[in-house]
Amino acid sequence: MLFVKTLIFALVWTAITGSFTFSNLVLGAGIGALALWVVRERLTTSLFLTRVYRALSLFGFLLVELVISGVRVALLVVSPRLDKQLNPGIIAFPLKVKSDVEITLLANMITLTPGTLSVDVSEDRKTLFVHAIAVPSKQALIRSIADGFERRIIEAFE
Repeated sequence: MLFVKTLIFALVWTAITGSFTFSNLVLGAGIGALALWVVRERLTTSLFLTRVYRALSLFGFLLVELVISGVRVALLVVSPRLDKQLNPGIIAFPLKVKSDVEITLLANMITLTPGTLSVDVSEDRKTLFVHAIAVPSKQALIRSIADGFERRIIEAFE
């Protein structure tokens, strides 16, 4: 199983660097093996596979949301009643994520999604302010973010 984990790290390394050469694959395998050696006591096979699955689930959810939101914004823009459908607003989203990495990831995913934009994080890091192009219900938008991106980020980082 160590070989499979090292191979996954090597492939991720080549994808991130954008250089699919044999020497870069070997370098990625070396870095992956070193990383696995450093965390060897904390990383069991089942935990590793669970984390990989959760990270891929988060990424897949982001891709689906990008497509759905892109279609919604496109339909909104070409709608003949644009002025009646636009209901822009800023909501205060109460954060359950705690670390800077999780908050940054959530804010970036929201910003990447068409029609929404992360505006600011409160100084106490308990609230994220989000602008949306169409906010029919503030509670529905808050629930959508909490049940979507935030829940999957928490799962991926636990």
